Amino acid sequence: MSRISRLPSSLLRAAACTGIAALTLTACGSGSGSGTANAGSGSVKVGLITKTDTNPFFVKMKEGAEKAAKENGVELSTAAGKFDGDNAGQVTAIENMVAAGVKGILITPSDSKAIVPAIEKAKAKGVLVIALDTPTDPESAVDALFATDNLKAGELIGEYAKAAMKGKTAKIATLDLAPGVSVGVQRHDGFLKGFGATDKDVVCAQDTGGDQAKGQTAMENCLQKAPDINVVYTINEPAALGAYTALKAKGREKDVLIVSVDGGCTGTQAVKDGKIAATSQQYPLKMAAEGVKAVATYAKDGKKASGYTDTGVTLITDKAQDGVTSKDTAYGLENCWG
Repeated sequence: MSRISRLPSSLLRAAACTGIAALTLTACGSGSGSGTANAGSGSVKVGLITKTDTNPFFVKMKEGAEKAAKENGVELSTAAGKFDGDNAGQVTAIENMVAAGVKGILITPSDSKAIVPAIEKAKAKGVLVIALDTPTDPESAVDALFATDNLKAGELIGEYAKAAMKGKTAKIATLDLAPGVSVGVQRHDGFLKGFGATDKDVVCAQDTGGDQAKGQTAMENCLQKAPDINVVYTINEPAALGAYTALKAKGREKDVLIVSVDGGCTGTQAVKDGKIAATSQQYPLKMAAEGVKAVATYAKDGKKASGYTDTGVTLITDKAQDGVTSKDTAYGLENCWG
């Protein structure tokens, strides 16, 4: 990952760092910066705000934004909450970026509803706001959305799991995200739809925040509640790997079907290794790159991106099932989070 130049003005730098304790803003701090290597004081500024800066999904998203910023001659500032759900940190990031003069902000909302007032204030100042991966509530609160169809992603692994069970009675556990987060709700609902099930058919449901350690704990709890679980849906691959660890400790790793969503390189390797049966691969690098391009276009000719752009989803598995379209892990590893 290339190092990119600092914000050009100490005053802008100070403004961007004000009140930053709740988040990580990479335009702040000695030796760090955002933007293009040749960005000058008159360059177009773009902000990227992710839920965290540690989740590999958002790391890849940042990489995509950095590369696109360089290619489009714009200056990039990035920020992230301390944890998934840190709405206050994201609000502060929006305020700081608007004060620093950004032309557009790309954001993966931690709280789809609570972030809306801050977005509306930014838009009122002429800032183009694009949601990545996670829609706001309402979706129309932003100018545009570049994201996976998360309902479809869930449906794909639901259809796969149903086919893979080959008529056996399913005892389903769902390891979800957190209450009220649209991405988690859509993936969960999509899985049940694809499987042909309802929440009444779920024998254990636990929230994990998409965290591997919490996924392991959630799976342990579910096994205590319902030892005969044989299908596990997980919100993402870290949660899936946590579930696998818990199942392996009980000697159940080979007789429980785990399906997931994300398609990161680590997760796709886990599919290849047989730890996860299948995953729905999405493309965060593309989301961010398209978002940066949209802001650059807006700055150039005033044309605003609008509506929803589906950045694609592909079912990845090495155990294909009849009637379910999929690609193998060779494809998945070649395209993971591209």
